[in-house]
Amino acid sequence: MFVSTNDMGTVKESMDSLFAIQNKSTGQLPYAGDPFQLLIGPIYSPTYHMYNLIDIYDYYQYTQDLEYLQGKWEQWKFGLNFSLSFIDETGLFNATGSADWLRFGMGGHNIEANAILYYTLSTAMKLGAVLNDTVDMPRWRNASDYIKRGANELLWNATAGMYRDNETTSLMPQDGNSWAVIANLTESLEQSAQISSGLRSRWTAYGAPAPEASTAISPYVGGYEIQMHTLAGNVSASLDLIRLQWGFMLDDPRMTNSTFIEGYRNDGELKYAPYSNDPRISHSHGWATGPTSYLTFYVAGLQIVTAAGQTWRVAPQLGDLQRVDAGYQTPLGDFAAQTNATGNGGLSTDFSTPDGTEGSVAIPYPSCDGLLTLTRQVEHEACVTVEVKGQSQAKGNLEVAGIDGGLYRMVFECQS
Repeated sequence: MFVSTNDMGTVKESMDSLFAIQNKSTGQLPYAGDPFQLLIGPIYSPTYHMYNLIDIYDYYQYTQDLEYLQGKWEQWKFGLNFSLSFIDETGLFNATGSADWLRFGMGGHNIEANAILYYTLSTAMKLGAVLNDTVDMPRWRNASDYIKRGANELLWNATAGMYRDNETTSLMPQDGNSWAVIANLTESLEQSAQISSGLRSRWTAYGAPAPEASTAISPYVGGYEIQMHTLAGNVSASLDLIRLQWGFMLDDPRMTNSTFIEGYRNDGELKYAPYSNDPRISHSHGWATGPTSYLTFYVAGLQIVTAAGQTWRVAPQLGDLQRVDAGYQTPLGDFAAQTNATGNGGLSTDFSTPDGTEGSVAIPYPSCDGLLTLTRQVEHEACVTVEVKGQSQAKGNLEVAGIDGGLYRMVFECQS
């Protein structure tokens, strides 16, 4: 929503409605707000509980609304402590509720739930630093270490190159494996690359399946897989999946041709395994719009590092695209970036960030020798020049930090 409508007021009101009915005895947050909860009663979802916590972090990150964060902080920590109380002797979170995004088999030492808790703990440490509340940080770090160690010892299948849903099954879920990479639960880039390869190998002609929901393709979970491939160093797979799965949803005559569906079967039939009646499937599903933020943050590479973009990063990754143009606004001002591929491995990026901010620029490490220049447009003289030695099996990024906000052009040209 931040990169599309920027309607953060609605996000705030939604979070208020959920935290208003937090269990005052346990800290448990609801699966859904009223009137839904009034109709069906309180339902515990291990993952949705943690998503509520992550939402507070995201809201602060995009708005820099410190007063709101301060007002929710004690409830936030109460909610986190509720999740931490389910960590057992294995070091892993033990999910005791089955409710999730309608997938099947949520429970036990579930990899999705553990990866999301690991990610939630990383947000806890960032928010604690913002609020100068560091008392619980050693405990949060220890919990993170236990989860990472336990997940890789008990749930990693080295033969398949993916995580099992839990230690009682051989199923390799789309959601948990995607989240493991996003949360940095993996122990190496090579391990993340194995997950990327494994999930890529399962695609059908209609998209990326979610076997944890039987025959379903879930555009919601597919949005996480898109992020995962790029974080694993495979932006081409991310773009291929968007063309395949979201292209199918846009072009198929049974669709609206303008909005995205909640889910469908892996053979392209408009049936969704979690539902027994087909008309229940939403054909305009906000949770199916993962490519919107992905293309902004990862392909255009226009990233907020600290709240409202006080610190930012411009790191375009075009894959096989020739041009990308993105922008958004925070309380600090406008952020925009336009990148063009210039041929032979080169690129040119014009970007602008608000005065008074600071950030970095990055490009995928090139395979050719070349020259990276950064020019402040007002001065028309290069303020940064980096001679680059290419690598035949290039990995990671070439990054330049300490750049003041303003209007710039970044150019990389191969010279060999």
